[in-house]
Order: sequence, then structure tokens, then C-alpha cells
Amino acid sequence: MATGLTLSATGRDALAQADRENTLYLDLKDGRVVIELRPDLAPKHVERIKTLARQGFYDNTPFHRVIEGFMAQGGDPTGTGTGGSQLPDLPDEFSPPSKVRFLRGTCGMAKTAAPNTANSQFFICFAPASFLDGKYTIWGRVTAGMENVDKIKKGAGQGGTVRDPDRIVRMRVAADVAG
Repeated sequence: MATGLTLSATGRDALAQADRENTLYLDLKDGRVVIELRPDLAPKHVERIKTLARQGFYDNTPFHRVIEGFMAQGGDPTGTGTGGSQLPDLPDEFSPPSKVRFLRGTCGMAKTAAPNTANSQFFICFAPASFLDGKYTIWGRVTAGMENVDKIKKGAGQGGTVRDPDRIVRMRVAADVAG
């Protein structure tokens, strides 16, 4: 007698679709990056990223700030670090370090020093960044293609400003992509 739970084909299909709804495809010049979205940590930020991705907002936006050994920041259509979407800023959704930390491949939301100022800009960590733990919203993590993130053109100086920066080719929710 079987004691384990099994999912029907319909249940498996629903689970697969739910996973695709919380998976992001970030296409870069060197290939695809797959990001697992974390609505359990930051439901408002995940919804914002998905909304903007579905609008094509991120397509062709630059990685304007890239610091070797730290992170690559994008999501600003102006490329200045001061731009965002037309949507209102989001409330902070910080997670305690006991729950989740900024590690290699972690995706966080950029903001100003003021509270509740995240909008469209985000960053992907190249390495652990414990000084960000509990101070910035974590909304996802890279599950495949981190080698493509590593190839993003690096910036100069302490601020990491990039001249002629690499750009996001396209960003989509996996559920919206055929195949």
C-alpha cells in the first residue's frame, strides 16, 4: 500500500505553471539568466518586477552601476541611477538575516537612503554582501546563468559607473514565454 502523496497530472501541471509564474527570464548579451522569484519574502516587489517585465519596461535598459566583486545594478531607463517607472514607490519588505541573506546570485531591490523608495531598479550580487542583510528587499535568486551575469561590463571607481554599459536584452515572466 502506497503511503506517499502523489499529484494528479492536473496538479503537476498547476504546480509547473505556478513555478513558471514565479520564474523570470533575464536575457543578456551572453545568454539567459533564470531567476526564482520569492513572493514569500517580498510579495509587492515580486509583483512589481513581474508587472514591469510584462510591460517590456526592462527591455534595453542598461546595467548603469556595476561593481566588481559586489553587484550589477539595472532597471533605470535613464541610465543615471535616478530614474524609475511611473508606478509609485514600494514599501520596504526587508527579511531578517535569520531567514535569508544576500549571497552570490541574490536579487535585491535598489532604493535611496530614505525608507520605502524602491521602484524599478534592482541588483544582482556577484558575491555575499552581508552588510545589506535586513536593509534591502530580497525578491529573488539566480538559479541558472550566473556565468552570464559575471560577464556584465564592470564600471569604474568606487561608484561603479559604467561607460557604454551592457543592457538587458529582454526580461520576461517564464509563464508568458512559449515552451
